[in-house]
Amino acid sequence: MFYIKGVCNDRHYLNKHPSLTAVCFTLNPQFRLVLNGKSPSYTLPTSHLEHSQLSTAVQPTSNYWIRTVANGGTAGFDNGINSAILRYIGAPIEDPSTPLTASVVPLLEQNLHPALREPRVPGLPVPGGADVNLHLAIAFDFTSFKFTINSAEFIPPTAPVLLQILSGAQSATDLLPAGSVYTLPPNKVIEISIPGGSIGAPHPFHLHGHNFHVIRSAGNSTYNFINPPIRDVVSTGTDTADNTTIRFVTDNAGPCVPLLFHIDFHLEIGLAIVFAEDTGTIVKSKHPPAWDKLCPIYDSLTPDQL
Repeated sequence: MFYIKGVCNDRHYLNKHPSLTAVCFTLNPQFRLVLNGKSPSYTLPTSHLEHSQLSTAVQPTSNYWIRTVANGGTAGFDNGINSAILRYIGAPIEDPSTPLTASVVPLLEQNLHPALREPRVPGLPVPGGADVNLHLAIAFDFTSFKFTINSAEFIPPTAPVLLQILSGAQSATDLLPAGSVYTLPPNKVIEISIPGGSIGAPHPFHLHGHNFHVIRSAGNSTYNFINPPIRDVVSTGTDTADNTTIRFVTDNAGPCVPLLFHIDFHLEIGLAIVFAEDTGTIVKSKHPPAWDKLCPIYDSLTPDQL
């Protein structure tokens, strides 16, 4: 339940939580919602909404539905599911009478454009125009009840990838878990494409250590090399024709930059990979003394804590 005052130009947060993967809902069409926070990237003013929405209370004192159309689980709005109420102070304590209406301006990721001060898309303006191009095929094994990416199931290693690299392992074949670690060269353009329509789709994938350009969004067949969205989480889409494609530059040397599914349950059953970025620099670097405490701390964790 959201209570707001009916005062002109009185602005209110409906959901101040910019770190959420996706929170999309429908508010009565008389309200104008503006995108207030999405990611650290600069964005152009827009009436589209995602999360951290800002609304101006200029409508008559009443009750208004806030609803979401669920893409899984129990659909509909019976008994108040998938619903909330925006109630003006002074309005009667009752359910709104406003009907569900079609979205005036649907939120389409491909229409979220960065401000002009953002850097251009790295690489050549064609699909596959990066220094390193990776295609990640998601599959599901109904026998083992595990996800795989390019036929490899992610199994958390007994030794952290950081420790493996500091111990001298630099190539993907030397790093565990086998088949789930991809070594990336420094200062190169990386393009990753992920088809949609797999079991459990749409899958929201999150990349640690980088924002990336979404040059092809789910539900869209065209590529944008001019002003694509800049995100750190992206959806694979529900259609097998989808091929979500992102680009970033390996300018953040680190032991592991995981690309992982943003729902813990699916992560636990193998839906993740690790990018080991610029392993050569990591091996040569001098680590601070505090790092010597990391392994004892890690070794003391119980299986439930890993």
